[in-house]
Amino acid sequence: MDGGPTGDGQDVVVIGDGYSAAELPRFHDDARAKWGEITAVEPYTTYRNLFNVWTVDAVSRQSGVTGDPDRATVRDTALGAYFWCGDIERLLCVDQERVDAYVALAPEADLVIVLANSAKYGGAGYNERSETLGYAGISTASARNAQSGQVAVHETGHSLGGLADEYFYPGTPGYEHYTGKEPGEPNTSTLDAGRMAARQAKWYRWLGEESPDGGRVGAFEGGGYFETGLYRPTDGSLMRFLDKPFNLPGVEAMIAGFYRYARPATALTPPGTTLTGGRPAAVSVPRLTGPDGRQLTIRWSLDGRDLPHLAGRTEVRPGQLGLRKPDFRTHRLTVTVEDRTDAVRDPALARTLRTTFDWRVRR
Repeated sequence: MDGGPTGDGQDVVVIGDGYSAAELPRFHDDARAKWGEITAVEPYTTYRNLFNVWTVDAVSRQSGVTGDPDRATVRDTALGAYFWCGDIERLLCVDQERVDAYVALAPEADLVIVLANSAKYGGAGYNERSETLGYAGISTASARNAQSGQVAVHETGHSLGGLADEYFYPGTPGYEHYTGKEPGEPNTSTLDAGRMAARQAKWYRWLGEESPDGGRVGAFEGGGYFETGLYRPTDGSLMRFLDKPFNLPGVEAMIAGFYRYARPATALTPPGTTLTGGRPAAVSVPRLTGPDGRQLTIRWSLDGRDLPHLAGRTEVRPGQLGLRKPDFRTHRLTVTVEDRTDAVRDPALARTLRTTFDWRVRR
């Protein structure tokens, strides 16, 4: 999937484990199908054109992965994927050093997805930023399990959105009540709705709003694995249950994560260039594919003065700027591309959803 130049788009690298050389065509089909499942979930649906998706072929000596169908099954695979990680059957882990050896073959990875050649339910999220390669994390999933696309999206909620799990373990020793400090994740808090609003903290801007996962945003006790002492924004988002949407704070966090690696525009004419004659200033702007038809805004200005008649254009020539002849001065032409989505209410986050380029213009 080609969403634009590497470095300006968000680059996703998909690697398969447990595929023999003869099964690589199946891996390519599985990768396309899984990305289709991921981009069927908002906000991926709206922002699918921000992404580049690369596959890297990893050939395993044996087909399938360790732990499928049972705990006694061991297979020799390229990435060492295995179920029963940490004595949890559904937890699908990999050898990170082996994964990195393949990720390094792809350009500037921002997110890594490992697909196991399996139909067994499972997955995992490695959510620490890679110190050597810089990517946000690894999400693992079974290639042909009906729910593995949802598992992959949930896991990217951790790595891209920085979101906490919103589920909890009732009656589990050690998880009865949370007594620690305020969590760093944007979707769990020690504050109930009243204290959150009073302190203008966490998701206070969304309190009372209708959320895509059902009901209104509030503060529901239970989350981050603890039954009490921590609150979540809604009763049941994708960070708690599969086959549910992200809640409003979750959508905001995911969009922020998208733009942490992607830009809303690419300069096709090198910024800082002096433009004369018919040479245009040109940018490439990804098309949003949300159901509301909203697109990124494109604004042009000359020497700081807005040029509303050029709004929305991706290419502007010096002759369209109304410069009088003779004019031997050098002017500054600026384009600002911005995502004015209502899904982001935090002003600090909103400021990260824009890109500006400048050129010098002479008539």
